[in-house]
Amino acid sequence: MASDLTAEVQQTPTGMRVIGAEKLDYRFHYVSPVFDVSHAKLAETYKPWKRVLIVIDQNVAGIYKETIDKYFSHYSIPVAWKIIKGGEINKNMDTFNEIVDFMDAEGLIRKEPVLVVGGGLVTDVAGYACASYRRSSNFIRVPTTLIGLIDASVSIKVGLNHKKLKNRLGAYHAPQDTYLDFSFLKTLPIGQVRNGTAELIKISTCADKRVWDLLVKHGKDLVENAYGHKEGAEHLLGPAEEIEKRGIDVMLKLETPNLHELGLDRVIAFGHSWSPTLELTPKVPLRHGHAINIDMAYSITLGHKRGMLSDAQRDEYFNLVTSIGLSIDHECFDEDLIIVATQAIKKTRDGKQRFVVPEGEFGKCTFLNDVSDEELKETLKIHKEFVKKQYPGYEGKEAYVDAGDLGEDVNSYLAQKNGNGAAESQKKVNGQGVKQAAIAAGAIPVNGKVTDSESGAIKVAA
Repeated sequence: MASDLTAEVQQTPTGMRVIGAEKLDYRFHYVSPVFDVSHAKLAETYKPWKRVLIVIDQNVAGIYKETIDKYFSHYSIPVAWKIIKGGEINKNMDTFNEIVDFMDAEGLIRKEPVLVVGGGLVTDVAGYACASYRRSSNFIRVPTTLIGLIDASVSIKVGLNHKKLKNRLGAYHAPQDTYLDFSFLKTLPIGQVRNGTAELIKISTCADKRVWDLLVKHGKDLVENAYGHKEGAEHLLGPAEEIEKRGIDVMLKLETPNLHELGLDRVIAFGHSWSPTLELTPKVPLRHGHAINIDMAYSITLGHKRGMLSDAQRDEYFNLVTSIGLSIDHECFDEDLIIVATQAIKKTRDGKQRFVVPEGEFGKCTFLNDVSDEELKETLKIHKEFVKKQYPGYEGKEAYVDAGDLGEDVNSYLAQKNGNGAAESQKKVNGQGVKQAAIAAGAIPVNGKVTDSESGAIKVAA
């Protein structure tokens, strides 16, 4: 990342004032396969440094380490590896310290870019390590998951979890370059492809009608065939590429004027009002894409209830997401959670709801700030009745995080949470599940009360 800071000093009646601006310059490259020796662009970056320091998660390393070694060997560039454990439980200060120790042991020069390869965990934690090391060190990002390619790659947010608080420590630190290679999807489990597709649905529902129409036409086939990267599915590469590139382009246009998220009316916050609390409430967390789709589906119901969407539009949404296998409801998504989650998200939205809802047609949206608790509860009742009637017995496919997402075996994770060595149902909410999820989402202090958005304190079962 290149950065030029300009500033001036002004005298004031009581002292001085500094006014400045920082110019950012960072790049995105479509290169596929990025580690094919015929593509020299990445290697050329590291030739002046005569080496490359790579941070990669162990799952990705198990598949691609040999390919990456051969790539840099072809260009006579030595590699130093730091292979870290993946999974949400490793998105912490211990992993951060491991990466910092690696950079220090290798004598990283401040402007030398670390190559970060993997999913959201490794790019978030390694990016934060680079933001912190010598106060700012460069890195190059190669995301390998669909969420990483479509969503995380656009943001300059980096960070990690602190105790029970998700993404509580972090920084805004742009990579020098991001390499976008969708051929990684051919080795991505279908559950993760489905998970990432929810982010494309998010973008298209509110900001790009063309992408929406392509997903309606091809969505199921794209998920099942890794967006055309499975053998025999080459005919899907055309629509897949248009969806991918338009999705990233829309995300960039929406986010780059607001990289530090000072503007709080954010179109891409669709699906992120109640999902931060819902995602963490079951004993085993929901996958992010499933959690945000439940949020989006509920928002569609709210928009339909208010006359902002027609019956046909509502049905088109639900038919698309169920054909893909995304969740549309959950037993933990109840009145208590809705109220607690609303209070949580208002804390990050300057006291306003800012609920994103499509309006009139897909590709357009508006922001709601006048939804009462009673309307939220009434909408929830309508939503659950609709789902039960139209999609009886339906459940999202592979909706819960697995060992790869967590960083440990799911049964071990459950046993540890139960404290008695016995694994229980992954759907079942534990007694304090909503409260603890709200704490993680920032709704309440660790030992505080849960506050109703309208009428004062409510009690969540302990």
